[in-house]
Amino acid sequence: MISFKKVTKYYGNSKALQDINLEINHGEFISLVGLSGAGKSTLMKLLTREEDIDDGQILIDNIDISNIKKKDLPYLRRKIGMVFQDIKLLPKRTAFENVAFAMEVSGYTMDKIVVEVPKILELVGLIHKKNNFPHEMSGGEKQRIAIARSLSHRPVLLLADEPTGNLDEVNANEVIELLLKINKLGTTVVLATHAADIVNKIKKRVITIEGGKITF
Repeated sequence: MISFKKVTKYYGNSKALQDINLEINHGEFISLVGLSGAGKSTLMKLLTREEDIDDGQILIDNIDISNIKKKDLPYLRRKIGMVFQDIKLLPKRTAFENVAFAMEVSGYTMDKIVVEVPKILELVGLIHKKNNFPHEMSGGEKQRIAIARSLSHRPVLLLADEPTGNLDEVNANEVIELLLKINKLGTTVVLATHAADIVNKIKKRVITIEGGKITF
């Protein structure tokens, strides 16, 4: 599904990523590990074309994403869901409205939104919180709503960048269990984390980045 071929990314004169070769198959769950600044977030930004590569090639479903025109980037990004450590929910909208807004932006009709949002909230275990605002939810619940929002356009790939970084152990475990559940339903998941305990619990394929290089 995803292929990195000798990918290099510079920030100034420094190499953020160097000669990255990586294959990720459909339906895999990948734990991307490394210290802060190792290059995990940069790798994810390249997948969404938030950043451009300086050398090499990245293929998603055999499409060279560096050749995608800017006007067509929204179509690429609709294939990809993103979850961040910094939970960016709309504070004046309920859980239902946060997910609905993401669907509106993607061009769904209101009839479709009314049907689909409850299903997504049910999937993340928070249908009972549909009318709650972010300030009325725990950190773990807010992150699960953020995941629900990322699933609103039915992505084939979910990128989770340190999604448990600000959560306690209980809430972190709930988020990880949800990501595993989503993966079992067929979505490819790439989880970036520096938490060794989480990686050990998941027991999935691990990719290690050190100093911008994959060391496995």
